Amino acid sequence: MTGGQVAGLIAAIAFLILVLFIGMFLVKMNKTLGEVNKSVKTMTSDIDVISHQAENIMANANELLEDVNQKVATIDPVFQAAADLGESVSDLNTATRNLTERVGETAKTTAKTSLAARMGKTAFDLYRNHKSKD
Repeated sequence: MTGGQVAGLIAAIAFLILVLFIGMFLVKMNKTLGEVNKSVKTMTSDIDVISHQAENIMANANELLEDVNQKVATIDPVFQAAADLGESVSDLNTATRNLTERVGETAKTTAKTSLAARMGKTAFDLYRNHKSKD
């Protein structure tokens, strides 16, 4: 065997080893891609189920929200009436306080007037008694 033949034989063996490693790599890659495809199919079907359930949940939530809005619209006049009643009670309390203050002021004025009238009458009586003694 000559040097060229030995070099060719070494190159052929190296090429054969390279082909074997590439073949094993491709087989492993094929298995991995098969598992990835299975996983993608499983995830796709699971996502479809989740999407369908999410649509059902959204539909139920929309119905519930519509129902709540209708009930709030029904109850809204009650709250408005309660607010109006509270305002009326507040106005009544204010009017009552004002009336009480006026009555109190009138009573004070009446008491002062009555006291002044009594003092005047007493003074007049004293003056008359004093005049009649003279």
